Amino acid sequence: MSKYKRIPNEAMSKPDLKVHWVWKKIIDFVSSVHYIYWVILITLLLTLSVKVIPSDMLSRFWQKIVEYKLLVGLILVFCFIAISLVWKKGQQIDVWAFKIINVQDDHSPWVDRFMLASTQLGNGIFAFILAFFFYVKADELLAYEVVLGTLTLWLVVELLKIMIRRKRPFKGLEDIRIVGSKARGHSFPSGHTSQAFFMATLLFQHYNFGLLSGLALYALALLVGITRIYLGMHYPRDVLGGSILGTAWGLVGAIVNSYIR
Repeated sequence: MSKYKRIPNEAMSKPDLKVHWVWKKIIDFVSSVHYIYWVILITLLLTLSVKVIPSDMLSRFWQKIVEYKLLVGLILVFCFIAISLVWKKGQQIDVWAFKIINVQDDHSPWVDRFMLASTQLGNGIFAFILAFFFYVKADELLAYEVVLGTLTLWLVVELLKIMIRRKRPFKGLEDIRIVGSKARGHSFPSGHTSQAFFMATLLFQHYNFGLLSGLALYALALLVGITRIYLGMHYPRDVLGGSILGTAWGLVGAIVNSYIR
């Protein structure tokens, strides 16, 4: 018999997972902000970035983006996944796959902590930290690309969530696990997964990594996607849609990068 008590229409939190009070306050604060305010904040940050980044560089970014139409395939696949959300059988498969990863007995506390920490690789704050490192130590142009790509991707994800309005798993399923705090807003696509695949694609193309290094980058991005299901925040199709969107965004960044240097 499961050690979890059945709680109708409510997700269950694993009681033995302890989050340091500093991180808990940060998580609770972020979760308490309505997603509309995040859209406004992202828009303001994007506007500020456009003002800070040299105009000639922005012009070169835009020129190279409009010249290429290689991303049509990824965009069409993403649209197909979004449309498939109305497919009843698809939802049943989503729930089945979600529960395989999320609902298991005897989860070790260290696994919960590892997954909660790993999911931060898809956090926009982590991307800004990397951008600061690139700006100071490595490549100023790459830092600009990371900031612009992260902000625009973030805005697109939030707008898609507002339009599609898919409920998160813990709002529609019973007897599932929540590790950490509940995320606010809607479920499709997964923002963390989008960000992780964007960074993996951008860095892979920028540094011309070999096969093994590239596999390691995308393995980390895939790990972020799995953590979103494990933590109870997203369905598998949210993660799949996020991975395709993030990869497309990273390809745009890579195309721009290859022609402005």
